[in-house]
Formats: sequence, structure tokens, C-alpha cells
Amino acid sequence: MKQELFEARHGAEWREFEDWIDGRSRNRAGRDPAQDNVIAADMPRRYRRVCQHLALARDRGYGGDIVDRLHGMAVGGYHVLYARPVQPRSELLAFVRAGFPRLVRSERRTLAAAALLFFGPLAGMVVLLQYFPDLVYYFITPDRLAGIENMYDPKAERLGRTPEADTAFHMLGVYIWNNIRIAFQTFAGGLLFGIGTLFFLLFNGLFIGAVAGHLTQAGYAETFWSFVSGHSALELTGIVLAGAAGLKLGMALVAPGRLSRNQALIAAARRGAGLIYGAAGMLFIAAFVEAFWSPLTEVAPQIKYGAGIALWLAVAAYFLQVGRGRGA
Repeated sequence: MKQELFEARHGAEWREFEDWIDGRSRNRAGRDPAQDNVIAADMPRRYRRVCQHLALARDRGYGGDIVDRLHGMAVGGYHVLYARPVQPRSELLAFVRAGFPRLVRSERRTLAAAALLFFGPLAGMVVLLQYFPDLVYYFITPDRLAGIENMYDPKAERLGRTPEADTAFHMLGVYIWNNIRIAFQTFAGGLLFGIGTLFFLLFNGLFIGAVAGHLTQAGYAETFWSFVSGHSALELTGIVLAGAAGLKLGMALVAPGRLSRNQALIAAARRGAGLIYGAAGMLFIAAFVEAFWSPLTEVAPQIKYGAGIALWLAVAAYFLQVGRGRGA
């Protein structure tokens, strides 16, 4: 049986099961207790069917998105039906250890689109500025550009520090605010039928590319690239994840399919929330790296490059391999 037919045949049953799990795990108020008991009585049978569907999906080699979804339903059903209530700390650990990377893999197409919209302009701007350096003034004012150059001057005692910031803790607050602001704008922009998300992905890609390209062309390549290498894996990936979450919202409004726009938006927001939670965590950690590791001038650039490459490999391995069950 083809995967599309398999999903079409059992999709309504799966949605009911997911809604029931979500309602029980959150202890939602306003439910009819009598109706809830009727549904609960039939859930052991439905749980066995979900496990059967999971086995079939794995055996037939269906895509990772449907396997991950059924696996999540089976785990959630087990906890609701047989296990003790899951504590918030356990839920967080489960999300980090398996739920987050599985969610990212299941949204790989949306993630690829967000990555192209962000990294494409970034890389293009870096290359263009090596041949047309004056192009930078279309994106950054001369005064601001001079301030950026001072932040990455090889003679600076600490790299990346603004004149008004006298401590690493001050810069930590600046970085956290800046990272979360960009992520929220990019995610919330999806509510404008995706137009806001498209704008912020393109704009941030162009702006970051303009800074990187100008500093490279102006002779600040070593100080700049060694500075950003340490936190770039977490920060840039976090921005792309926020963009993917925003695109999910936008697509739900533009092409809701058989659902109403409201229903499609709610479904997209559930999955988008997982992406934005994970992105926020990555951006928060990136801010610490940027404040306390990246500015160190006593650390050789080669060591910073090595640490940056190692972190990129670790992020890639986390999203590609962590949380994979048998057959997933």
C-alpha cells in the first residue's frame, strides 16, 4: 500500500488519538467527563492499532515523517495508558533527547526552504562585496559600519564588544535580546501569510552577509571569522529553525488543504511551537558562547576554528542521528 493511501485511510483515527493524548496529558478543563470516559474505554484498542500501524510503516519503508509521528503517538499513548504521569523535567529531557531532532527531521523540507532563503543571500552578499565593496552602504550606514569595524579591530582587547558594554555579562544580555528578537520576528512573521518570515529570513541573511563580506574585504577576516566560528552553528541554525516554524504558519494560511484556515493554523502552530522552543534554546546557548568564548583574543584563531567546526559537526550529528528508534 502506498504511503499516501495509508495516511488517508488512517489519518482521522490518528488525529483523534493525538487529540485524546494531548487532552489527557494537559488535563484540559471543559471536557465532558462522561464522553471522556467513553473515549478512554476504547483507547487501549486504538493504542494497539497505532502500534500495529507503526510496525507496518517501518516494515514497508515509509518516510521518516510518518514513522516519527506514529512513534510519538505510541510513546505518548503508553505514558497516558500505562505509565505514571510524566513530570515537566522528564518531558523536557525527552524533548531534547529525542522529540526535538525527530521533529526537525520530519520538517526537513520546510527547513531546507528556510535555509535556502537565509544562507543563499548571506553567501551571495559575502561574494559580491569582494568585487563591489561599495554595495555594503545599501545595507549599513557609514556610522554603523565604522562601529562594526571597531568591534573586530585586531587591536581590540576583546572582540565583538560595543563601546558601551564594559563586561561580558553586559554583552550576554545584548546577545540574548538580539537572538530572541530575531527568532520571534521570524516566527511571528508567518502569521502574515508567510510574508513576514520571508522578509526577515532574506533581510537577516543579507545583513549578516554584508557585515561578513565587508569585514573580509576590509582586512578583518581573521578576527571576524574566528569570532563567529564558535557560536555560528547554534545561532545560524536557530534562526533557520525559527524561519521554518514561521513558514509552517504561513503555509497553513496560504494552503490549508481540506482543513479550515483556523484548523490548519492550529495544527501548524503545534509543530511550529516545538521548532521555536528548540531554536530559542539553541540561541540562548549561542549567546553564552558569543559572550564568553568568542571575544577571547588570547585564544589562537586556529583553536577557535577547530572548536567551531567541531560544534557544526555536533549539531549536524544531533539532528541527523539522535532520537532514531529502530526503523526510524
